[in-house]
Amino acid sequence: MTAFLVALTASLLALAGLVLDGGLALATKVQAAGAAEAAARAGAQAIDLNAYRLDDRLELAPNQAVSRARAHLSAAGVVGEVTVSGNTVTVVVTTSQRTQLLGLVGISNITVRATGHASPHRGVAPSP
Repeated sequence: MTAFLVALTASLLALAGLVLDGGLALATKVQAAGAAEAAARAGAQAIDLNAYRLDDRLELAPNQAVSRARAHLSAAGVVGEVTVSGNTVTVVVTTSQRTQLLGLVGISNITVRATGHASPHRGVAPSP
């Protein structure tokens, strides 16, 4: 009977750890995704004004896009990787969430990763 209670208690504790720490990891992922998307949008605002004025093309200025996205991540207190490919800014945020209960079974951190993409688009023109 005692062995059964010990096993039952351990399994309930592990289940509670999965629920609690899984929820915390999910919340952290949502925050990381928001930061990645916002930084990508900030980078996508760095259009090449010369190309736009010359022949109405929406093209990114890659160095400015990376700089703006990194500045946004820095302001948010988040670390991430920023790349520009063609007209798309991609931001990958990787962060770690310390566990509350799963630490008892040897899992001290849960690493989460979120990606955001953005590209410049024209605004909607008002109808006459």
